[in-house]
Amino acid sequence: MWDQIKAIAFDLDGTLIDSVPDLAVATQEALAELGLATCSETQVRTWVGNGAEMLMRRAMTNALGAEVEQAALDAAMPVFMHHYQENLEKHSALYSDVHQVLQTLFDAGFKLAVVTNKPYRFTLPLLEAFNINGFFSLVLGGDSLAKMKPDPLPLQHLLKEWQLDKAELLMVGDSKNDILAAKAAGVASIGLTYGYNYGEDIGLAGPDAVCEQFNDILNWINPTKR
Repeated sequence: MWDQIKAIAFDLDGTLIDSVPDLAVATQEALAELGLATCSETQVRTWVGNGAEMLMRRAMTNALGAEVEQAALDAAMPVFMHHYQENLEKHSALYSDVHQVLQTLFDAGFKLAVVTNKPYRFTLPLLEAFNINGFFSLVLGGDSLAKMKPDPLPLQHLLKEWQLDKAELLMVGDSKNDILAAKAAGVASIGLTYGYNYGEDIGLAGPDAVCEQFNDILNWINPTKR
């Protein structure tokens, strides 16, 4: 149990929200419009985590059977962005206990943030759609700063904005990018087993703790002791 933690940063996709169903539809529709072979939702689950451009790079490389050229990727991104805007919240869902746990942490006085590699233009509407935006006093998308996870910059930004010591911030996520960012920033991390981590065991990334369910976080951060 960490007693010094005052603030918690949460990843979004695969941590708070299962967004792959909508990402998969958007990817499939974008590939179809581009005249490329489609993909499965299962494949998309292994491609999520490094931002929208990397998702499309992986999808197009898979369809072409060869590395996609940057010019073709640049031309494809507006197509993907359009289709994702149209499918942002149709099939996505909050993971079990997310709203309840966030409410508990918020009521206990923890500062809460979202640190995601998803473009900011999609992040806030998604939080609003599931009525959890009010819990977060700071939201960072993958394009909010000069660098995104696994770079430590987003977490370093939180430390500076909230004037926290490294021991006072916790990163919670489902991907090795979350854990690597936390390690690089010198803050504690919890890895969740149920999200998207390229088919790898999140424990291999070396988080400080591993949780199988979202509400297991409360076993490490006890709000009643604040």
